[in-house]
Parts: sequence; structure tokens; C-alpha cells
Amino acid sequence: MLQAFHTQPEFAETFLTAVLARNVNQEEDLCDQIFNHSEKRLARVLLKLSRIGPHDKLADITVRSMNQETLAEIVGTTRSRINFFMTKFRKLGLVQYNKGNNDIIIMAEALTNSILRDQS
Repeated sequence: MLQAFHTQPEFAETFLTAVLARNVNQEEDLCDQIFNHSEKRLARVLLKLSRIGPHDKLADITVRSMNQETLAEIVGTTRSRINFFMTKFRKLGLVQYNKGNNDIIIMAEALTNSILRDQS
């Protein structure tokens, strides 16, 4: 690996950038788990899911086949709490979903604005 770093500077830069980004992401996740309540953690998870893939701007993104049990495991809470928060987010116009197919449409801009408004 060290030899590759010395002989291929582009590889070294790309690799280190990825490692540092992963480290920052893990630190953010840990702080989120320790300091934020489950509603804010769910909002953050939904925003992270909305940013998977190439997107230049905050858009309404459909996340396919994401059920509340999976979200509960990711967030670290119960499925009933996720159901409560998803219902609240739907009523606020932050997400749309159809219980039949488990697709979630995340209104990323509105969700981001809601989180930022809660921080001030």
C-alpha cells in the first residue's frame, strides 16, 4: 500500500480523501447518536438517504423499499417511534409515502429547512 501511495499520487489522494470523509461521517453519526433525540436522528438519516447518488441540488428523492423496521434499526429506536415521526413528517409535508410499497419520497429541501429552523 505504501508503495502505491509513493508511485501513484492520484490514488493516494483519492484514498485518503475517502478515508477522511468516512471518518468525519462516523464522528457525525456518533455525535448524532449521543446528543440528538430520535426525531432529529430520523430526519438526518432520511437526508443522508436522499443524498445517495449524484445530485447537484436538494430535490425530492424517492427511496425505494425502505420500511419502518429498517429505519428503526438505523436510527436506534423502535418501529412505533419511527411510525409516529414519519406520520408527523408527512403531515408537515417533509415526506410522502405509501404504506403498500414502502417507497418514501423525501422532500430534502423542506426537511433540511425544518432541521435548520429547529437548531436556531
